[in-house]
Amino acid sequence: MVKVLIVYDSKTGNTEKMALAVAEGARQVKGVEVGVKKVDQTSLDDLLAADGIIMGSPTYYGQMSAKLKTLIDESVKIHGKLEGKVGAAFTSSGGTATGAETTLLSILNAMLVHGMIVQGRADDKHYGAAAVETPDEEELEYCRELGKRTASLVAKLKSS
Repeated sequence: MVKVLIVYDSKTGNTEKMALAVAEGARQVKGVEVGVKKVDQTSLDDLLAADGIIMGSPTYYGQMSAKLKTLIDESVKIHGKLEGKVGAAFTSSGGTATGAETTLLSILNAMLVHGMIVQGRADDKHYGAAAVETPDEEELEYCRELGKRTASLVAKLKSS
């Protein structure tokens, strides 16, 4: 059994809806145990116990939320111990061209610094899933697809 952890911050509930859709997608993969936690309820031990970590945040000035950044800043205590784990990101923003891509990249950048494996997507939504305000069904489907794709990669890497 491999473990995928979805960590998120959500002020309005939009990112939380996305997190639940990501989890729904990840649960479609056999042999994957999925946990969903708000960022302020997530410990470094939770990160260490996971084989895959998917992080979500609202977009604040083109960056992740302060709560998610605090967890990432704390993760310096376990630097090197997340290496080889799979990572992915999702975000909700207030509009188009308001920093969603830079938010995703700020999360993925931290994962890469930890030596994590990040899978891009060639056809669309290259850096992760993003929604504008309340996610619609199409955006939720991208979240489910992100969860499933990430969990599949985790399972594939763990089985080899």
